[in-house]
Amino acid sequence: MLDLSPEGYVTEDGRKIGGVLMEMKNITLRFGGVTAIKDISFDIREGEIRAIIGPNGAGKSSMLNVISGFYVPQEGEVWFKGARRAQMKPYQVARQGIARTFQNIALFEGMSVLDNIMTGRLTHMKANIFDQAVWWGRAQVEETENREKVERIIDFLEIQNIRKTPVGRLPYGLKKRVELARALAAEPMLLLLDEPMAGMNVEEKEDMSRFILDVNDEFGTTIALIEHDMGVVMDLSDRVVVMDYGKKIGDGTPDEVRANQDVIDAYLGVAHD
Repeated sequence: MLDLSPEGYVTEDGRKIGGVLMEMKNITLRFGGVTAIKDISFDIREGEIRAIIGPNGAGKSSMLNVISGFYVPQEGEVWFKGARRAQMKPYQVARQGIARTFQNIALFEGMSVLDNIMTGRLTHMKANIFDQAVWWGRAQVEETENREKVERIIDFLEIQNIRKTPVGRLPYGLKKRVELARALAAEPMLLLLDEPMAGMNVEEKEDMSRFILDVNDEFGTTIALIEHDMGVVMDLSDRVVVMDYGKKIGDGTPDEVRANQDVIDAYLGVAHD
């Protein structure tokens, strides 16, 4: 059992995790007469890899959309960096330091890898339309700085050889990596990954797992991810929250979740009363 003090905790491998970065308090989300999330609370600590898992239809993607500001819950509160987050648009959430990838790849297929990743820098661009149009002063400085940061990400994710390739010509696994690169270009404090391994073969999953660990370790980025591959989840995650039919049925370390009977029943398809 982890000692979840306000200051943070120490993982089994000796990594130091900080205090609460984001907290979901009694979140309930409804779509008409359907309740997707029922009174769920959990937190995400600075520097940790936090997994959200559950069977299909459990409400995982809905929860990720609440975290990223796409959905506004009817009940409950979202707290970020110690302050209650008011209702805001997704671009405002991005400016707070939250970036994400999507279950279904959302890239600009006709644009190059480099240009796709550059779009992740939009929240850092301050030059006005006139400066950009005449390509002068602030706009030039910004462009140079942004390209340098993007090139470092390209090197980090080992995609130098495809930097000028149109995304539409890439295989699925590389598109996933480009989407990760675009999210990293925003320099997020919290990175949300929606099924980053979906549709990948074993080798691609190993590569993506390595990059996720490296992002967490080298950049210090806090990561929350949804993933169906339980082997990946248990290997990557510091803590896991488990959802089923919109409810939270487990929350703890991978070992604690693995031994939780409610979690075992949910994944084995045991009938619910």
